[in-house]
Amino acid sequence: MKAAQLTVRLELTEPLRISRSTMSAREAVWLTIEHEGLRGHGEAVSSVYYDLDAKTLGRLLHTRSLWLARFSDPETALDDLRAGAAGTADPPSVTAAVEAALLDLVGKRAGVPVHRLLDPYGSPPSVATARTIGITTPERAAEQARRLVRDGFSILKLKAGAPDPAEDLARVRAVRDAAPRARLLLDPNGAWTVQESERLLPLYAELGVEAVEQPLPPGDPEALAQLAERSPLPVIADEDAIGFEDARRLAGRVHGINVKLAKCGGVGAALRIAELIAGTETELMLGCLTASTLGIAPAVHLADRARWVDLDGHLLLGADPWTGIGGNDGTVRVGRGPGLGVRRRDAEEPPT
Repeated sequence: MKAAQLTVRLELTEPLRISRSTMSAREAVWLTIEHEGLRGHGEAVSSVYYDLDAKTLGRLLHTRSLWLARFSDPETALDDLRAGAAGTADPPSVTAAVEAALLDLVGKRAGVPVHRLLDPYGSPPSVATARTIGITTPERAAEQARRLVRDGFSILKLKAGAPDPAEDLARVRAVRDAAPRARLLLDPNGAWTVQESERLLPLYAELGVEAVEQPLPPGDPEALAQLAERSPLPVIADEDAIGFEDARRLAGRVHGINVKLAKCGGVGAALRIAELIAGTETELMLGCLTASTLGIAPAVHLADRARWVDLDGHLLLGADPWTGIGGNDGTVRVGRGPGLGVRRRDAEEPPT
């Protein structure tokens, strides 16, 4: 097997403001693994929060490429990666990208989509996804909400954590008025104190917010669990739930865990977390970083396992270089082709 990589810049349609930052673009590194005339693809994206830039990602993926060259076929490499025998201390996003490329290639070699590799009898996932509205004026948020509902979105996720909590409340009220039947999720990205959370959560419950992600700053999962016990609406752990051990500590103590492949280490790691929390009254949320369709696609193959799906990272881009999972109508669905079922918009290469 041989591997190659390409670094690209992904521009957002408009800057996305959250409580800790504003983002207008991010870089992505695409990994391509080739074997016997077929190619599998995966994507890792840069992240200031996780201290990963494109140069670092490229260096780490190059090291993984040298490791991949040891194997005679992608199936053996995938088994080795999942068994933890790779001897790697790579960041989870790198492991997730390598696994995605291998899954894509293995699926193409078998002539089946990835979701059939995971469950031979499962139906192709097709689920409603949330669509994110950043911190903005109430008028702008309401305008976005009306447009998104017209387009088919039934779940809206509002970013919160403005310096003045009254701004967040005004924005959520405006969205609720503009989209009275939409399901609303709220994400302060850890911007609130315990005292602020205890004051604000009942107000958002009255507005019909369905759940809130990571209201407290990460680093004190015990405080998050205690808040969840008292909260009038479901509390979902995100920044406090990176990998399996974090999920183990919070299972049964928060109402949901937001699993992102780039933070937990890929499809296999996500499935282990899903199995861990099953039956604990902690439900699965599938989230993502802002990425192209290539970066989002692996999670779509798991999407029917989650109560909450927030796989809209590709929908925030001004020009998505890949296609194959939809989403513009409020529903993400696996592509028809084998593997991940995605393809480059500007390439002649077919999905197989």
